[in-house]
Amino acid sequence: MPSTLKPAVSYSHHELPEASQLLGLFRQAPWAKDRSLDDAKEMLQRTDLTICAWEGKRLIGLGRVPTDFIYRATIWDVIVDRAYQGQGIGTEIVKRILDHPQLQRVELFWLCTRRPGFYERLGFSSKEQTGMVWNRSKNSRLEEEKDEHAMRED
Repeated sequence: MPSTLKPAVSYSHHELPEASQLLGLFRQAPWAKDRSLDDAKEMLQRTDLTICAWEGKRLIGLGRVPTDFIYRATIWDVIVDRAYQGQGIGTEIVKRILDHPQLQRVELFWLCTRRPGFYERLGFSSKEQTGMVWNRSKNSRLEEEKDEHAMRED
């Protein structure tokens, strides 16, 4: 009788994925689908802490943290392969970030999300801070519109 057991999911903060593996996950998310291989490589190199979920050698989840290791840490790009969602992998990634030994002095973790309920179940609150975003592409368009308007007035 063939085995129906799935390989176990393992987690690592020592083993960075190849950027091409990460792009496979990014292609599944509307907020990340247009990211490039070169940018993903550079992003991985410049991230302070990365928690990866693996099934064997297959990257199935990731969360990353830029931080000063004392006061603030920001959680970005928590993503789980669609085929593995609903199995607690995203929750485990976030818990491993919050419990990571290098981040124990951090007093405030911050994130942006389109899924607040997921993070509220893990103890995050939207009432603690006010977040603001400056978007380069939107602001560039605003500057171009201002320039066009100014040229018309001249």
